[in-house]
Amino acid sequence: MALENLENSQALAPFSCRYSPNIPELLRQLNCTLAISTYQAGKVIFLSAKDDNQLIQLPRTFKKPMGIALKGQQMAIATLDEVLVLANSPELAWHYPPMPQQYDALYMPRATYYTGMLDLHDLEWSNQGLIAVNTSFSCICLIDDTYSFKPIWQPPFITKLAHEDRCHLNGLALHKGQARYVTAFNQGDISKSWRENITTSGILMDMDSQEIIASELPMPHTPRIINDNLLVLFSATGELVSIHTETGKWDSICQIDGFVRGMDHCGDYLFIGLSRLRKNSSTFAQLPLSHQAQWAGIAVVHLPTGALVGMIQYLASVDEIYDIRVLSGVQRPNILNTEKEQYKKGVVTPDATYWAKEV
Repeated sequence: MALENLENSQALAPFSCRYSPNIPELLRQLNCTLAISTYQAGKVIFLSAKDDNQLIQLPRTFKKPMGIALKGQQMAIATLDEVLVLANSPELAWHYPPMPQQYDALYMPRATYYTGMLDLHDLEWSNQGLIAVNTSFSCICLIDDTYSFKPIWQPPFITKLAHEDRCHLNGLALHKGQARYVTAFNQGDISKSWRENITTSGILMDMDSQEIIASELPMPHTPRIINDNLLVLFSATGELVSIHTETGKWDSICQIDGFVRGMDHCGDYLFIGLSRLRKNSSTFAQLPLSHQAQWAGIAVVHLPTGALVGMIQYLASVDEIYDIRVLSGVQRPNILNTEKEQYKKGVVTPDATYWAKEV
């Protein structure tokens, strides 16, 4: 399909990308912005429609960002050794001093949980609170201000909590606000056992029953319940599938032919992350599509038909994407990190907002 450049200059600027001509108009029609995390580049990137013909993006630095969680006006980001919670203030956005009347949302840092290096993957706000897939310790954990983490569930085949990434637990799906389904790369109980047969040993589990629903999966990632269907990405084969929880069988929805990981939906459209495989990786070299996954970006799938209807392809800076989240009702958001002093000047109360002036 035809792609258009976001950058028009001959020399590629950082984060240059090209995209299908229909993408800007689609985002405007859906009234949303895409938020992606790329741990390799150390960025959370907002992709928005500038108009019906152009995209605009805002990359912001975070330490190895992985899972992103959304709840109302809140956003949480799992990073290298912290979980950062931010809150959106449209009022602060409108009066943002460097660019007033430019943004319709501004995610401001509000709390930091110092977790230590847990290699957190998927992150969700559940009925229990903010929970994460703790890949290093092979468990689902609660993030709070008492401990580095509180384990709340672990696969029955994991006999001990240890900082060993035994089965590469990675994905988490909520059902009616409760953590329900998880994905892992195998059922191993020793350090990094999942590396041995990485392309054929993946599993999907039901946390309630403690049963394995499906096995021998090709690197499953990103389980999500969408329209009452459990969708999963098979990273090793570049597939989007729907898995029947009662039988463990699956139907292929779309073949994307890339390393797929990270997805979210808005209306009838699903946005799926694609990563460029590292050529020097002994793990990725085993993948059947190792020669096809040569670029990173976002694939857009029309869910009712399973048709691939658009692409965003990065030409520079971004090689690996972990998570994608749709910011609904937001057309031009901004986000601040804690690395610069600007975030300290934005003050929010239940009744008012203020940008502190220089003294």
